[in-house]
Amino acid sequence: MYTEVVMDHFKKPRNVGEMKDPDGMGEIGNPVCGDMMNIYIKVKDEIIEDISFQTFGCGAAIAVSSMLTEMAKGKTIAEAKKITNKSVAEALKGLPKNKLHCSNLGADALQLAIKDYEDRKAGKVRVRLPMEDAHTHADGDACKCPYCSGEIDPKHEFCENCGREISDIH
Repeated sequence: MYTEVVMDHFKKPRNVGEMKDPDGMGEIGNPVCGDMMNIYIKVKDEIIEDISFQTFGCGAAIAVSSMLTEMAKGKTIAEAKKITNKSVAEALKGLPKNKLHCSNLGADALQLAIKDYEDRKAGKVRVRLPMEDAHTHADGDACKCPYCSGEIDPKHEFCENCGREISDIH
């Protein structure tokens, strides 16, 4: 059973949508349950001035994403780094045990967005390739995962490096 807070954030999620030109972006997914989260941040003077999310997943995943954005908005980068899966679940007044992994995804996506921001600030910009460009053959039959660029076996459904589903791209 979900708490009233979870249901509120599921039915009326805050800060939904893709952000144009974010200062940082974190993307994470769980191929086992199918949840995918993207967290976008805009930072000014080391404060998260704006944050938004796109989540494909269950009600708990959407509620986690919404609550996470509310918790991080207006915080300094240092403060936002302290947001954990436990603090997100507590802010939601609890999650069912089988949905606690959703809070992990949310906190991890935020930390990836912060890392992306810090990398960009330091001049380490990741190149994001469209799916069809990233899926290339190298060294004969070896394929590259479009998510992590690790070598994959085209016969497998999931990348052994990052765990994401790849069967639909072969």
